[in-house]
Amino acid sequence: MYEKTALCNKINEIYPEIGECDKDLKVVWDSERNVWKVNFKKEGHRIKHYLEDEDAALCMEDKQCIGLGIEFGQFL
Repeated sequence: MYEKTALCNKINEIYPEIGECDKDLKVVWDSERNVWKVNFKKEGHRIKHYLEDEDAALCMEDKQCIGLGIEFGQFL
């Protein structure tokens, strides 16, 4: 499992247009569901995306972050 700051920074590196970590983009580990919650807000719109740890690993390894890209693409 990754540290939330590292994961947020990686997501922000891949999608810089989404804004800043801990401001526009928040990443938290949900221990009840065993997933990363990725919360994104822009111009009054909000997205809550659940990212499985395996998907987070692929994102961190620069292999894919497709699910997030689809979600973010709706508002960019």
